[in-house]
Order: sequence, then structure tokens, then C-alpha cells
Amino acid sequence: MATNGEKAYELHKAAIGETEGTGEWVEITQERINAFADVTEDHQFIHVDPEACKQMSPWGVPIAHGFLTLSLLTHLSASIPTPPERLAGIVMGVNYGFEKVRFVNPVKVGQKIRATSVLSAVEAKDANTLQVTKTITVDIEGEGKPALVAEWVTRLVYG
Repeated sequence: MATNGEKAYELHKAAIGETEGTGEWVEITQERINAFADVTEDHQFIHVDPEACKQMSPWGVPIAHGFLTLSLLTHLSASIPTPPERLAGIVMGVNYGFEKVRFVNPVKVGQKIRATSVLSAVEAKDANTLQVTKTITVDIEGEGKPALVAEWVTRLVYG
């Protein structure tokens, strides 16, 4: 009899290349940017000083840290529905890393972002562990180019 992991592997494998969905919009506020600057100790003026940005920044307003946008992938992806049958018997999912991350376009304060996920690859590590790679594109409302594109690798453990 197939394990939950083996069943999930077959379901994931059949969905490779499919768009899994697009999540909800999230506004990037100055308060969020400032909090991230405090946690990471990255207080470069392009993030935290609106007056200096008006004078010296090519964008005229503060922009989010690229790593802030990247750190929001878990939250942004949470509103993308996952077919429940792929999660049957799951115990946990853990970040494994990124194959590639590109910061394509800065996110200006006050803009909204959302994520779209495409299932790129799946590998069975054992009978109950999958390594799943998703291409995540973070779009900026009203912009033609995305904020970032990342190949996100996670491990899914089934019981």
C-alpha cells in the first residue's frame, strides 16, 4: 500500500508546470519597512527616510528592502489554495532554500504586492518526504514588472 508521501508525490508530479494560483494583495507600509529595518539593522535612507528619498532617490519615495519582500513569501503564499489531496497526511513543511532569487523591480512604500505560484519540480526523498520547488512571482499592483521571482524549495514530510 502506498504511503501518504508516495500518494502526494504522484499528485504533485501530475501538476508540474501548472499555476497553483495567485494570492491576496498585501500593502507595504512605511511602518512595515521601518520594523524590518530595525530587525535587520538596515537603515539605508532609501528605505526609511522619505525626505532624503524625495531629494536623492530615483524613486522619490522609500522602497521596501528586497529581503523584506522575500521574507513575506510565506505570508503571500498562504492565501494561494493548495489542493487538499496533496496535503493528506502531511506532518510539516520546512524551508529548504532557494535555487534562484531575482529582485526585478523595487516595491515603493504604499504599493500592494501578491504572489503567484507555479509548481516547478518534485522529488521523492524517501517514502514520506518530498522536495518541492515552486516558482514564485511577486507582482506589484499597477506595475508591468514583478518585484521578485524566486525558485523556492521546501521539504514536505508526511506521516
